Amino acid sequence: MIAELECVVLDCPDPHALAAFYRDVLGGTVDRPDPRWETADDWATLHTPDGRVLGFQRVTDHRPPQWGDPGRPQQFHLDLGVPDLDHAQEQVQALGATLLDTTEGWRVLTDPAGHPFCLVKR
Repeated sequence: MIAELECVVLDCPDPHALAAFYRDVLGGTVDRPDPRWETADDWATLHTPDGRVLGFQRVTDHRPPQWGDPGRPQQFHLDLGVPDLDHAQEQVQALGATLLDTTEGWRVLTDPAGHPFCLVKR
């Protein structure tokens, strides 16, 4: 092993708003003190209950991916396991997510900054 994953970082126009969105979806603490990162206007973190960390950094000219458009590909996405797809979809949409696609066993949505993520039936 060469390295350990420290954090997945998402570019976005408003780091604190996107951190709050994912806190409401995944649980955890926004901007918990951590010697690895400083919190600032242009940076926020989310420490999830299972120990994973997401980072959010401000990009002034953020251009979100466009689902299905190879000119603006998704680049990466998060798969989030849920016990009830319909209920989870309702909850994340109430938090600001947008539905893109539904398929047997998963839903494709975007977070408020336009990053795609999937809800996957556990």
